[in-house]
Amino acid sequence: MSLSGLIGSINTAAANTGSSHVNDNECRELLQACERLRSAYETPLDVVTRLYYSIPQAIVLRLGVDLKLFNAVVKLSGKSANGEFSVQQLAGETGAEPLLLARILRFLATMGIVREVSKDTFSSTPSTAAFISSSSLASVVIHGTHFLNILSKLPEYFAQKGWNSPNDADDGPFQFATGTQSHYFDFLSSEPYYQQAFNTTMTASFRRKGQSWFKFFPVEEKLRVEDPMAPLLVDIGGGQGEDILAFRDKFPHLPGKLILQDLPVVVEGIQGTISPVEAQGYNFFDEQPNKGAKAYYLRTVLHDWPDKQALQILARVRESMTPESLLLINEVLVPETNRSLSSVVADLAMMTSYAALERTQAQFEAVLNEAGFELVNVWRPDGVEVQSAQQAVLLEARLKR
Repeated sequence: MSLSGLIGSINTAAANTGSSHVNDNECRELLQACERLRSAYETPLDVVTRLYYSIPQAIVLRLGVDLKLFNAVVKLSGKSANGEFSVQQLAGETGAEPLLLARILRFLATMGIVREVSKDTFSSTPSTAAFISSSSLASVVIHGTHFLNILSKLPEYFAQKGWNSPNDADDGPFQFATGTQSHYFDFLSSEPYYQQAFNTTMTASFRRKGQSWFKFFPVEEKLRVEDPMAPLLVDIGGGQGEDILAFRDKFPHLPGKLILQDLPVVVEGIQGTISPVEAQGYNFFDEQPNKGAKAYYLRTVLHDWPDKQALQILARVRESMTPESLLLINEVLVPETNRSLSSVVADLAMMTSYAALERTQAQFEAVLNEAGFELVNVWRPDGVEVQSAQQAVLLEARLKR
């Protein structure tokens, strides 16, 4: 196909998106193909320009979220017969200066978030409502732009600290950037605005990758206890119980106690409300109160910690286990090579916020071995390739024998 023919086909496809029915997988493949095409034709200057412009775009989105501008745009567009509104009307809704609003709106119009109709007149687009205050994407914008503040200090951090991977959660890029000695999680607990944005981002549906672990792990075969009062499954750092409650609903007949553990501030509002699951306030750096459980479960816990602290967490689990106990770790394993953009961004986020990392299977095996465990198996959902970075897997480990 000629270049002009290719351009024509792309433009035709873009103009007819409303009439085509594309599922999520097809959409992902289409976008990946577009990305490969762009990479093939971009010059180094194009790359730098695109990356340079992406940072102001994120910040302007944050301005809109903080100002509740998108809420006001949706409201005004809904009240107008043609969906249009003036900058003066928006100023009345938000309390912001008209000149500033016009500058923000013009920027958002270049991103397709609003549409510029004429001078100082705009309308909403299908993307506008995605950023209203109640949307999870608004929280992602808040969390992501706050992360940019820390990220921008990385060059200074490495220049002063040396060019080595951070390895201490209490003395890493976050502490350097903010001038605090607090861990990132402790900082969040003192900043409700960022804590709420973090919580919403972490629980957003788009972050959950793949099937629930118990759909591809042989639960009936592996998780059995005879005593109904014995601990069957201890979900360590399990938040408000999304995973263990789903497990309970799937296997209501299994004997044994189901125990959810997280910091007291996390579980205090649900204690007594999720029966028969028992909610315990617990810090996973402390001694584990539940001895000899059949399985101890950690979902996306260890990727928040460098090896130094990961070994401390695992030591508390090891001390409580018997030879019959299992350690189940639900994490995304990153491939050794050819990582995706989302994979390397996640790894950078772990390094910057927690001095931690996203681990390969070999890195997990090394940590487990040092902590006194042996890896028994890596359970993957059906159809997931060994090197896939898009699906969470389940690592099954036991005490070294």
